Amino acid sequence: MRASIMTHNSQHGRNSITYRVLIYALLIGATVMLLFPLLFALSLALQGPTLAPTLIPRDLSNLDWGVFLEVFRDEPIITRWITNSFVVASGVTIGVLITSSMFAYVLAYFNFPGKTLLLFVALGSLMVPFEATLIPNYLLMADWNWTNSYQGLIMPFVASGFGIFLMRQYFLTLPRELYDAAMVDGCGRFRYLWAILVPLSRPALATLAVYSFLTTWNQFYWPFLVTNATEWRTTQVGITIFRNFEYAVFNVQMAATLIVMLPTLLLLVLGQRQLVSGLTSGALKG
Repeated sequence: MRASIMTHNSQHGRNSITYRVLIYALLIGATVMLLFPLLFALSLALQGPTLAPTLIPRDLSNLDWGVFLEVFRDEPIITRWITNSFVVASGVTIGVLITSSMFAYVLAYFNFPGKTLLLFVALGSLMVPFEATLIPNYLLMADWNWTNSYQGLIMPFVASGFGIFLMRQYFLTLPRELYDAAMVDGCGRFRYLWAILVPLSRPALATLAVYSFLTTWNQFYWPFLVTNATEWRTTQVGITIFRNFEYAVFNVQMAATLIVMLPTLLLLVLGQRQLVSGLTSGALKG
């Protein structure tokens, strides 16, 4: 009997190890497939100014790491493009955090006529394609003389239906008794939002901040439409112009692309835990 149990346990252990090996092999394969474009871009960047690039550098001992400095030396305007993207993405992120928190606070804690309608309006904004608002937004920015300016790049995006919904769902997970106790102790509604509710909502705020920053950094159509001066371009528009200019220099093209992608990659790696926890924290509340 004992021998049979030991044999069963041994077989179960071998099956478990085989299952884990297969799972890890699949995960490694999927990771390699996802990272392949980045690895290939890095390979092209390090091969030097060759007209016949290969998948893997022919001489691994003579990689051209200086190509990244060459990008800034040959095209110093790329520093301005990166600065523009950082300022615009940061401004939009801050605006979205403020407006989403305030709007969600009203929807989650107060009862008033039209509350449900406001919620549906916020959610309905997610269903409107961004392309449908391009021309009206551009005409408004042009009428205000906000083309080729930071405010023209930032203001149309400081409110987010997704952010309002996300923060509302997270606020609903917090105990209502906390709000009632704060009101009894003399805490004002505005003070409760900024002194108690916002600090308790850091996971959701971090999620929204990462999402907003990445989305804004990767924008192309709006910066392309609202700016026509080279110094006001953002990275996505600027790098497209750069690639068209350096069409035959593969290593410089790929190096510039990797430089533009680096901030978003770092932010995504550092904020992935907050993204997962924030997006799932309010899933059980209606």
